[in-house]
Amino acid sequence: MGIKKLKLFKKGFRAYYLLVISIVLLTIAIQTMTQYSLSKQRSTALVVNLAGRQRMLSQRLLNELYSCRYHSCDYAEMKLTLTKLYQMNEFLQKGNTGFKLEPLEDEAILEEFRKLDPHIEWLYSELENFQNYKHVSFNDVRYRVDRFLVIMDGIVNQFQKKAEKDIRTMMIIEMELAIFSIVIILFEIFFIVNPIINRILDQKKKLSEIAWHQSHVFSSHMKNIADLQYVLKVEKNPERQKEIYGFIDEELNHLKKVSQSMVKSLEETTEEPKPHHIVIKKVENFLEKHKLMGMDKSLIDDDTAHSVKS
Repeated sequence: MGIKKLKLFKKGFRAYYLLVISIVLLTIAIQTMTQYSLSKQRSTALVVNLAGRQRMLSQRLLNELYSCRYHSCDYAEMKLTLTKLYQMNEFLQKGNTGFKLEPLEDEAILEEFRKLDPHIEWLYSELENFQNYKHVSFNDVRYRVDRFLVIMDGIVNQFQKKAEKDIRTMMIIEMELAIFSIVIILFEIFFIVNPIINRILDQKKKLSEIAWHQSHVFSSHMKNIADLQYVLKVEKNPERQKEIYGFIDEELNHLKKVSQSMVKSLEETTEEPKPHHIVIKKVENFLEKHKLMGMDKSLIDDDTAHSVKS
């Protein structure tokens, strides 16, 4: 009995579990895509910010060199600015775990960096040794810095365009995922939820029909049998008693038809025991007691032999 109930439980809630699991999976997928999109945007914004910072460092490098040539010189600041400029140029191309930068794979941007590399290599080689500050040509440095700024402006613009393209791509993917989620939910509503609701309403209708039979037809025949039993007790004429027995048998046959109709409805709605069989059994026991049961027998849904009218 426990196994049957478990099977019925699994069968009844299978569609509900499918609906809940699919919604949970869709929610996880949407949240994962959203978090990935935000992470991608943060990474892109960092790259654009660092690339833009390179322009500022190149201008600072030129200003520090001017101060060293014509005013007081802060060699440590000059060295730090040059090192940051040189290292960040490498990080933007090859990536860096500390800044959470991935290696650059865009060939168009890498081509621009290849144009930039000779200028920054020249600046680093010429200004790495502070003793060269007074001998290096200021016009040459300014030319290299100007070229660096022009090329870096193009690189920053390319980074921005790439970021906008990535954002549009992520928005399209998120939109497609949202549409797919709506389609899945609508599919489950029409093909899972609605059938469940219709099945419940159908069972409710069948139970209402059973209740109607119990309260009207079944009760009516039982009342007739009870009245005939009372008449049988007070009737002394054997011929009349035999006629009353025939009426009882006829009422019993009608009662069996009502019972079969109830059984048919119950079999489609529940597997619980059918209590109306007890009433039929009592009536048949009464007829057997008075030896009025027919010889022909038939089986109804309780697997018990019942007489039929010959």
